[in-house]
Amino acid sequence: MRKTLYIIGLSAFVFSCTSQQNVKKTTYKPKSPVTQPKTMVKTPVQEKKKPQISNEHGVEFFTTNVGDITKNDNTVSYGSIVSAKPAGYKVVKTYFPAVAQNFRQRYLILHYTALPDDKSITVLTQQSVSAHYLVNNTGDNEIYQLVDENKRAYHAGISTWRNDKNLNDNSIGVEIVNTGYIADTTGKRVFAPFSEDQVKKVAALAKDIVTRYQIPPTNVLAHSDIAPARKQDPGPMFPWKKLYDEYQIGMWYDEAVKQSFYELAVSTELPMKYNEPSFIFNVQSQLQKFGYGTETSGSWDDATKKTIEAFQYHFRPQNYDGIMDAETWAILQALNQKYPIK
Repeated sequence: MRKTLYIIGLSAFVFSCTSQQNVKKTTYKPKSPVTQPKTMVKTPVQEKKKPQISNEHGVEFFTTNVGDITKNDNTVSYGSIVSAKPAGYKVVKTYFPAVAQNFRQRYLILHYTALPDDKSITVLTQQSVSAHYLVNNTGDNEIYQLVDENKRAYHAGISTWRNDKNLNDNSIGVEIVNTGYIADTTGKRVFAPFSEDQVKKVAALAKDIVTRYQIPPTNVLAHSDIAPARKQDPGPMFPWKKLYDEYQIGMWYDEAVKQSFYELAVSTELPMKYNEPSFIFNVQSQLQKFGYGTETSGSWDDATKKTIEAFQYHFRPQNYDGIMDAETWAILQALNQKYPIK
């Protein structure tokens, strides 16, 4: 009996100890420490410091570009900065200049005056026509400025090139003293030459303008290019190829490309197709593609002939009869290939 009670008591004791150990393991199980996420501190973006505006005798200038030159953006002011003066308020230039801007001056248009020096000055300064610059024919080193480049001069009139109209709004006009043309006994226009001194002046002036305003070659034009139905200047005696070759100004075709188009035109008997409406329509379309404001009528109307004549003044001055022969056609094709509308 004693032995039985002893065994029962020992069993109860062992069970009690085992239960306490199990409780202890459950109760005191260590917990992993909780890590709080760190708060990210943003470093403030430092605004790029813009070049300072210079001030001379109370007139402000900004002569550094901060725009993207690859996008034709240029913030340089080639003259004083013009600002509003609202009554009771102050206009400040704390954030001047915005990078998203470029120049109004997108074209350079060349003219002749059809007048001698003294009359050219009088007409261009005292009457309802003007230009930004006048290149005289007196043999000196002077070029006359008549209109601020930031203002509109009245030189282009009703005009068109590619997608632009009324080019007074976005061009710089250069007049060159030259007597223009006279008609010979057959009615053909005979144009007066330009002096070497004038050509050098025009080249230097044009180079400065196209460089400052990033004017592309396709936008250096004759008055006759933008208004072929009514203008002939500066005519076939103006040396466009010389400006292209020696000064990298304006457009010109590649001779090898022109020759390949010429051979193609001859081999396809272009003269046989000359009066076909489909060919005329194609000519008008190609002139339009290049930049002229030609209507596609499908007939050799007066406007089309004058446009071809204007094209020849610029790119085929040896023959400006207004006829789209194989060589003129080849030059037009070569130019369209070289200077496509972007």
